[in-house]
Amino acid sequence: MSVRLVITDAMWDRIEPLMPADPVRGRRWTDHRRTLEAIPWKYRTCSPWHDLPDELGSFQTAHKRLLRWAADGTWKRILAALLAAADDVDNVGWTVSVDSTVCRAHQHAAGARKRGLPDQAEPEDHALGRSRGGLSTKVHLASDSHARPLAVLVTAGQAGDAPAFEAIMADIRVPRRGPGRPRSRPDAVLADRANSSAAIRNHLRRRGIRAVIPQPADQIGHRLRRGRAGGRPPAFDAEKCKQRNAVERCINRLKQWRGLAMRTDKLAIAYEGALHLAAILIWTRP
Repeated sequence: MSVRLVITDAMWDRIEPLMPADPVRGRRWTDHRRTLEAIPWKYRTCSPWHDLPDELGSFQTAHKRLLRWAADGTWKRILAALLAAADDVDNVGWTVSVDSTVCRAHQHAAGARKRGLPDQAEPEDHALGRSRGGLSTKVHLASDSHARPLAVLVTAGQAGDAPAFEAIMADIRVPRRGPGRPRSRPDAVLADRANSSAAIRNHLRRRGIRAVIPQPADQIGHRLRRGRAGGRPPAFDAEKCKQRNAVERCINRLKQWRGLAMRTDKLAIAYEGALHLAAILIWTRP
């Protein structure tokens, strides 16, 4: 059986120095590159772990490393290092777009223990929500102006966008190669009407970030009914808002992996780890 690989030599040259070192005691890690091919194969094809081809090694090894490196933050650290390298050469578009997408959950995603993991890495609800459409997970995403992920967060499918806005903004932290704090403040944030609230606008104003968020019709009507007491409408640049398609394109790129478009993982950290790995590969592509 021939397996189509996704990591080129150029991509691996950028990823390899960021991979975890061998443990001081115990067995050495097996081939990292083969593991990083095995995990995308599973999520690209949406196949069960047991169906992993022999050429990609043991499915237990790939699955354990996905979970371990998600729980200890390895995937996030690798992504942060790639973002730092990109920002060092001015290759990050700091007009940031924020949005979310709902991913249906397969029946295999249900059944995990209710209390999560002992180390608190796993949320108690496993980022699964039930609605009339069944089980689902919502992926909250912040992308740069070139449709590449800056931050990813998963919640239950019925969760709203506005409550997760500050959390996804807090996850935008791009380390600097030289001295200084990580950059966490975009030039502007583009979002849809679901994020039009006084709390979100005040949050962005306090941080000195330009908000490009349209008002929904009910908010406009409420302000007009109040007359002078309703105040002036918030500033809105309709032309710049057209750039919000960047986050839609970013979502489409992530959902090219069928295992991300439909969740089959029981644990939220596994699903979120796969999202971070997909983001890593997007940032290493030429």
